[in-house]
Amino acid sequence: MMLWLDGEPLAEGVGLDRALEFGDGLFETIAVRDNRPRLLARHLARLARGCERLGIARQDPAQLKAEIARAARIPGIGVLKLIVSRGEGGRGYAADPLAPSRRWLAALTPRPRPGRHALDGVAVRTLETRLAEQPLLAGIKHLNRLEQVLGRRELDASAEAEGLMLDMSGRVVCGTMTNVYALLDHRVVTPSLQRAGVEGVMRAALLEAWRTAGVEVEVRDLWPGELERASELWLSNALIGIWPVASLDGREYVPGPVARAAAAWVESW
Repeated sequence: MMLWLDGEPLAEGVGLDRALEFGDGLFETIAVRDNRPRLLARHLARLARGCERLGIARQDPAQLKAEIARAARIPGIGVLKLIVSRGEGGRGYAADPLAPSRRWLAALTPRPRPGRHALDGVAVRTLETRLAEQPLLAGIKHLNRLEQVLGRRELDASAEAEGLMLDMSGRVVCGTMTNVYALLDHRVVTPSLQRAGVEGVMRAALLEAWRTAGVEVEVRDLWPGELERASELWLSNALIGIWPVASLDGREYVPGPVARAAAAWVESW
C-alpha cells in the first residue's frame, strides 16, 4: 500500500486505520482536576461496553489506567482524550478479525469556558439537524459524530451556547455535547437513549446520586412540548459539569434548586 498525506508520501509500512476510514472506533473525553482523571471508572466501563457492542478487542484496563494516570500528571493538563479503534486490516467494510485494536491518548490543556454559564445558565436553541435512530449504536460513544458536527455548525456565530437535538421522530435526545434534564411535576426527567444519543458518564453519576438521595427520576421518551412546562432545565457532560438552561428557543427559565444541588455534587466528585 502507498499512502500520501498532503501530497507527500508516508513511510513504507504505514497503514490506514479503520478509525480514519470508517469511524470504526470509540472515544472518551476525560476531565482532569488536580492531576486526577475524574469519573475514570465510569469512562472505562463505557469504553468496555462500546468495545463489546462493536466487537472491538478490549484494551487492558490496568494498562489504560497506568497510561492515563501518567498523562494526567503532566502540568497544566485539563483534558485527556482516549481513542480506541479496530486498527488496520481488511479491505472495504469487512474487518480483519485478527487485527489488534489500537489506542491513542491525547493530553490537552482545558478549554476556557465562561464561568457565568454555570451560574446564570445558557441560551439553547432547537436545531434542525436530527439524530438517526439506530439502537445498535445508541448509548455508546463511537467515533462517527457527523450529526453533532452538523448540529454545531448551526450555532456558528450565534449567541446560543448549546443546541438541542431531536431524533427523526421528534423526541428530545440531547445537546450537541450534553445530556438534557427537565424538572417536571417535581420529578427529574431525562430522555431515554435507546434509539440515539450518548449515555454520558456524568449522566450516569447523577442518576445514581439522585436515586440514592431519594429524588424521583424518570428515564423515558421526552417530547419538546413537555419542556415548555418544565420548572427547570439543565445540561451536563464530563467536562462542563452542570449548565442550567436560561432560555430555550427564546422561552426563559430560572436556574433552580435541583440543578444547583446537582452542580454542588459534581464539584465534590
